[in-house]
Amino acid sequence: MRVMAQMAMVMNLDKCIGCHTCSVTCKQTWTNRSGMEYVWFNNVETRPGQGYPRTYEDQERWEGGWKLNKRGRLTLKSGSRLKNLLTIFSSPNMPTIQDYYEPWTYDYETLTNAPLQEHTPVARPKSLISGKDMHVSWSGNWDDDLAGAPELTSDDPVLKEVSDKVKLEFEQTFMFYLPRICEHCLNPPCVASCPSGALYKRSEDGVVLVDQDRCRGWRKCVTGCPYKKVYFNHRTGKAEKCTFCFPRVEVGLPTVCAETCVGRLRYIGLVLYDADAVLDAASVQDERELFAAQRRVLLDPDDPDVVREAERAGIPHDWIEAAQRSPIWSLINRYEVALPLHPEYRTMPMVWYIPPLSPVVDVVSDTGSDAEDRHNLFAAIDSLRIPVEYLAELFTAGDTAPVTAVLKRLAAMRSYMRDINLGREPDDSIPAAVGMSGADLYDMYRLLALAKYEERYVIPPAHAEQAHGLEELATECSLDYEGGPGMGGWGPFGEGSGGSTPIAVESFHSLKQRQTTNTLTDPENKEKRVNLLNWDGKGAPEGLFPPRPGQERGAPEVMEGTDPDDDAEPKP
Repeated sequence: MRVMAQMAMVMNLDKCIGCHTCSVTCKQTWTNRSGMEYVWFNNVETRPGQGYPRTYEDQERWEGGWKLNKRGRLTLKSGSRLKNLLTIFSSPNMPTIQDYYEPWTYDYETLTNAPLQEHTPVARPKSLISGKDMHVSWSGNWDDDLAGAPELTSDDPVLKEVSDKVKLEFEQTFMFYLPRICEHCLNPPCVASCPSGALYKRSEDGVVLVDQDRCRGWRKCVTGCPYKKVYFNHRTGKAEKCTFCFPRVEVGLPTVCAETCVGRLRYIGLVLYDADAVLDAASVQDERELFAAQRRVLLDPDDPDVVREAERAGIPHDWIEAAQRSPIWSLINRYEVALPLHPEYRTMPMVWYIPPLSPVVDVVSDTGSDAEDRHNLFAAIDSLRIPVEYLAELFTAGDTAPVTAVLKRLAAMRSYMRDINLGREPDDSIPAAVGMSGADLYDMYRLLALAKYEERYVIPPAHAEQAHGLEELATECSLDYEGGPGMGGWGPFGEGSGGSTPIAVESFHSLKQRQTTNTLTDPENKEKRVNLLNWDGKGAPEGLFPPRPGQERGAPEVMEGTDPDDDAEPKP
C-alpha cells in the first residue's frame, strides 16, 4: 500500500440552476487573456446536448483516454508511441475552433459614432481571432435550456446510446445542468500523451498542471484528454488547463468556481488513495466494473492501518485529519451517492457527481400523486422513461443499477426527512429499504442540504516545511510568460486576473489594439497620465480636462478663480 493524497470535488447536480456564475468568475480569473477567448476552464452544459467542445464524448472520433490492448494492458486510445511520434507535428484527432466556437465581440463603435439616420445602426459580430465579420452559429453552451432541441440534442453522443428509450419531443423531454472542470485524474492521459513532459501531477495534492517552460505546443495533450479540458493558447503557443486554483487551495481556500457557486452544490476535500492500486483498477476488463474499482482505490481515512501508512509516507497529521472530515469520502464511500464522469475512459477521474433526482420528482408531481412518498418515488425511478439510462451512460458506463441505487437513497432521504420536519414519527423502514440507518440518512441530509462553509470545503493549507518544494513546483509550472496570469500587478492572481477589461464590454477596435500590442497595456503617452493621488487639489494638471477653444494643446489648464503664478486659494 502506497498512500497518497488527492484534492477532489463532488457536485450535487440537483442544486445546479445553470446560472454560469462559476464559468464567468473562472473566466475572469484565469482565461480573460489574449489567445484564451474561446477557453472555459469551467463550463456548464445543458443535458441532453452536444457539450463543449461539441460531441467531445465521441471517443470513436476523438480517440481520447485509455483502452486495453490485446494483452489486456492499458494503452492510449490515440495510438502507440510510434504513431504519436509520427503525427507529432499535426495531431489528427483534435477539435477545431469550430468545434469549440469562434469567439466574437461586437463593433460597438458603429453604435456610438453613427450619425443620426432613419434606421438604427447594427453592431456586427466580429471574430476575436481574425477580426473579420462573422456569422454566430455556435458557442460554449449553444444547447442552453434545450435551445434548438430536438435538432441539436439528437447529436448528443450519450443520447445515441439510449435513443430507443428516449423521446425527443421537446415538450416531453428532460434536462439538467452539468458543470465541468478538469478531472485531475489519478491516471491522466494528458500527462502520458505529452511528448515534452510538460504536464505533470503534483505528488502533494494530485493537481495536474502544465509546465509552461517545457511546453512546446505539440497539442498531444488536447488529443489525449477525453474530457477535452486542455486548451491551446494560440497567442503564446502553450497548452493551458484548469489548475484547481492551486494558489487558493495551498492557503486553505476553495476554488473560485466553488467559492462563487450560487447553488452551493460543490464540495471540496482531501481523499487518501492507494497509488499502487490505480493501474489494476484502471485495467479492469469489464467497463461496468470500473466505477466500483475506483471506489476501492480510495482508502478509509479512519482505518488505523491507512493512518499509519499515510504518516509513513510523509503526509502531515492535519492533512490526515482533514481527510477524515472530508465530505468527498463521505459522499463517495460512506453514503455512496456520488458517481464519476465517464469511468469507461479509464482515467480514474476525481471530480464526481450526485445525479439529479428532480426529473423523477417532477414526473410524479405531474401525475397528481404525492411526490415525496417513497412508494411513488421508488416506482417512478424504476419505470422512468428517460433519465436513468442516460445518467448511467454518463456516470457508470451504462450500468443502471448503481444509478438507481443512488436515486433511491436520495428519494429515501426526502421521504424520511419530511416526516421529521413535519413533527411526525420517522419511519425506520425507509432507510432500511436502501441499506442505511436513520442516523446515516439524517447525516447525509445535513451534508447535502444544510452544510456550512467549513463543512463543504475541508481544505488543509500547505505546510511551511513544504514551502520550498511548492516553490520549486511553482517555478516548474511558470505562469509568468507574456500574457499569463502570473505577470504580477493587481488582481488576486496577477494582472491577467483583474487588470484587463472584460471582453463583453470592450469594443472591437480597442480589443484589437490590445491584442496586437506587445504589452498588456499600451505604454504610449504613459508619462502624460494624471496621477490624482499626488495632486494637491490646486489648479488643473495637464490632461485632466480637454483644452478650451483657443488654448494651445499642452498649455496648463487654469481653474476659474486661481492665479497661475502662485498657489493662492481660489478668489471669491
